[in-house]
Amino acid sequence: MENLELSAPESESLENSGDPLSAPESESLENSANPLSGINANELSKRAQKRLLKKQKWLQYKPIKRAKEKEKLKKKREEARLKCIKLGPSRKELKHHKMALSSCKIRVALDFSFDHLMKEKDLHKCINQFNHCYSINRKCENPLQFYVTNFNGKAKELMSKHNGYRNWDVNIHEESYLGLFNKDELIYLTSDSDNVVTTLEESKVYIIGALVDHNSQKGLTLKIAKEQNIGHARLPIDEFIEMKTRRVLTIDHVFGIIVNVACCGMCWRESFLKVIPQRKGIVPKNDTDIEPTNEPKIHSTDSSTEPNILH
Repeated sequence: MENLELSAPESESLENSGDPLSAPESESLENSANPLSGINANELSKRAQKRLLKKQKWLQYKPIKRAKEKEKLKKKREEARLKCIKLGPSRKELKHHKMALSSCKIRVALDFSFDHLMKEKDLHKCINQFNHCYSINRKCENPLQFYVTNFNGKAKELMSKHNGYRNWDVNIHEESYLGLFNKDELIYLTSDSDNVVTTLEESKVYIIGALVDHNSQKGLTLKIAKEQNIGHARLPIDEFIEMKTRRVLTIDHVFGIIVNVACCGMCWRESFLKVIPQRKGIVPKNDTDIEPTNEPKIHSTDSSTEPNILH
């Protein structure tokens, strides 16, 4: 039976007649109470009124969007059933995909110490990427050892809206990775490092900065790694592929690449091509690929064009 991974359905555009987001900007909230906060719109600035109106339109649009996504997913499942295609692991199978039972002992930690540097919308994106990381790992037959550190403040507050996340198969900690692991185990993944990870080691903990900054904090994670006197390195993107756009990957992209190499037996090139979106214009290089092994291998490079994985 062919295996086809089930991906999140993409939202479809709506006709203007039925799309609350296309409502004219002239709609006013004046002389009416704000149902979201209980504050009269007359007490708000024009900018605040626009933000409130946008939020109200989104709340109207959200159920329509969800209904279309459910319909699209239903059609996809029906098509897969007729073609005898398996859409990812079943719920019963997922229950057996536990970190404690996994043969993969590679450790990855998200560092949520950047809440104060993100706008609210970017913090929401960061939380969504964390959710996707969990989904990626959960679908693996042998998931890697997933940690979340410095998880407090705004990030934890937003995440509390996701019922049941405390029951997820993730090691979530409010304290820093410095208090959880030995310093000589830590490798902070940053595009600004001259070191290159070629092989993932069970003796190391690979840290991914949970930061959505649109490249405004370049060099931050390297600075942190040096100040904390811990290891740092970048993924070998330049060694295996070329990208025609900005070399910035999201948190879940980096996590997904590592999962493919650590848990699924892929080589780096194969994982990059699978995870990085085609819109970035990725092209594989012809160099001989390096297959993942259990031997420690982190070496330096003088490459001047490093990918902005995380900053």
